[in-house]
Amino acid sequence: MLKIYNTIGREKQAFLPIEPGRVRMYVCGMTVYDYCHLGHARVMVVFDMVARWLRASDYAVTYVRNITDIDDKIIKRAAENGESMRALTDRFIAAMHEDADALGVLRPDHEPRATEFVPQMQSLIERLQDKGLAYRAASGDVNYSVRKFDGYGKLSGKSLDELRAGERVDVIDGKQDPLDFVLWKHAKPAEPADAKWSSPWGDGRPGWHIECSAMSSQLLGDHFDIHGGGADLQFPHHENEIAQSEGAHGHTFVNYWMHNGFVRVDDEKMSKSLGNFFTIREVLKQYDPEVVRFFILARALPQPAQLLRRPSRRCPRRTEPPVHDAEERTGRPMPVRTGQRRPVSDCAMRWTTISIRRKRWPCCSNCRMTPIAAATRPFRANCVRWPACSVCWNDLRKSSSKDVRRQADWTMRRSMHSSNSASQPRRRAILRLPTAYGTN
Repeated sequence: MLKIYNTIGREKQAFLPIEPGRVRMYVCGMTVYDYCHLGHARVMVVFDMVARWLRASDYAVTYVRNITDIDDKIIKRAAENGESMRALTDRFIAAMHEDADALGVLRPDHEPRATEFVPQMQSLIERLQDKGLAYRAASGDVNYSVRKFDGYGKLSGKSLDELRAGERVDVIDGKQDPLDFVLWKHAKPAEPADAKWSSPWGDGRPGWHIECSAMSSQLLGDHFDIHGGGADLQFPHHENEIAQSEGAHGHTFVNYWMHNGFVRVDDEKMSKSLGNFFTIREVLKQYDPEVVRFFILARALPQPAQLLRRPSRRCPRRTEPPVHDAEERTGRPMPVRTGQRRPVSDCAMRWTTISIRRKRWPCCSNCRMTPIAAATRPFRANCVRWPACSVCWNDLRKSSSKDVRRQADWTMRRSMHSSNSASQPRRRAILRLPTAYGTN
């Protein structure tokens, strides 16, 4: 049975869709004012893998990933460039699609733009206002009253008192509580005309959090199976989505919450605001797309993917651990003791390249149809990640290619290899085997 780590339950839970045989999944997408970086790639690749896995498991999947094309950063960037918001966002949406295609990421079933769902957002705000959960401030903004929703904090695991204790911002813009968040922003005179919509509260534009509540309910219904996104969206964005949607509809919003970990650079989250990011197209100039995809999928979903730009502690004079360098120089895979962890450095991508070469096995039809084959290896439908099934091992060992057979024997021995001292002579013998990797 498929199990999913559910953020709201803080444990792995058996996956039971609302409708048998059908899965509805919504993922928070990108704010399109610049090129996508490696952190965005992780969101795209991870949930592409989830959708592929579910489809390969015979579920009918409806996958929605939104595009935020109205935001303060977009307005600012368009003004700096002297172009309209639509021209800016169209350009970077096209660039995002190019990057996704290069990584083998399939297009979602629906890719709604926030600006196309403003009427639905206004209807949801009116509904919250009718239920007493939203109020209009003196500034003209419409805010959500957090303390009137009893379940606030259940996703992040924080109580309102804890959140309030950490709040250092004074009550401004007419908010009744510093934790209240904006649903509708009143238009400012300096803002361009294409950033304003007429509404019952005057000209303005929707807040960020209301976008996903309105788009997901419109395309997937008021209650659906999976909601995903980056770990940085857990609070406050997804917490606020729960407050809006459950406050408006009066029932559970989402059954399973999935959050992927950050891509970290020098122990800091990769982000545009910190300036420590690498765009997808920059990375793809140095590494094969399948290597990048494997690098992302090799980490468990909640765990961060770490890249270090400083020298490793284990190798102070070089940024590459010697074991990696030796592997590349000799062309021979270096066995790893059971439970041993390789040092992490900025050569993580290089190690991924070496690892992926080891795992290119010609596979039988049984492997080709497994979810892991369909989900993780879009570039080679006839290959799976090591280890393959027993049928594949037999096919490999019976192969007419001597090099392939010897490589299969090497991998089988390596998988059964223990770390006791008696195995050391055998380990040295393994190193002398040729490094043929079968059919690409």
